Amino acid sequence: MNKKNQKKEYVWAIKVTILSFFISFLMNTVSQVLIGNSNLTGALLVLFGIVLLGVVCDMVGTAITSANEAPFNSMAANKVSGADLAVTLVRNAPIVCNILNDVVGDICGIISGATVAVIIVKIAQIYSLADTVLISLIINAIVASLTIGGKAYCKNFALSKTNEIIYRAAKILNLFTFFRRKK
Repeated sequence: MNKKNQKKEYVWAIKVTILSFFISFLMNTVSQVLIGNSNLTGALLVLFGIVLLGVVCDMVGTAITSANEAPFNSMAANKVSGADLAVTLVRNAPIVCNILNDVVGDICGIISGATVAVIIVKIAQIYSLADTVLISLIINAIVASLTIGGKAYCKNFALSKTNEIIYRAAKILNLFTFFRRKK
């Protein structure tokens, strides 16, 4: 590997570390606020949402790594909404995949573990339990199996519906890029 590529990788590692800090901080803050202001059912729903976010991001990241840019170029030429963003996502597949699969996916895994701990405390308080080891083991096993099973299913789905997934993701992201439309 030449020095230019090494420098690029080094700079990207620093950028993704900083980005991870801010995404993690934001996601932790949101989850803590939601869980802190909710009952046990609400906390379980937040936990499910965190797991679902990790699975969906993994699916989109997988789809992007196996995508072909040509259909999106054709759609962009026909001025189909979101197609230009889909092209950008596919062209930047290594970075997008890293952010979705590694950054967001890993953060969701960490936050889901912390959320389980908060849920265990809530259960212990509600039912006046002194020992929560078994409950903790069961909930952690459920979260791990839903995460792994969801990602396994969605990887196969992502490989069979690559263009559809990327296009839908681009359309959703396009809703948040209203400032770009003015150019």
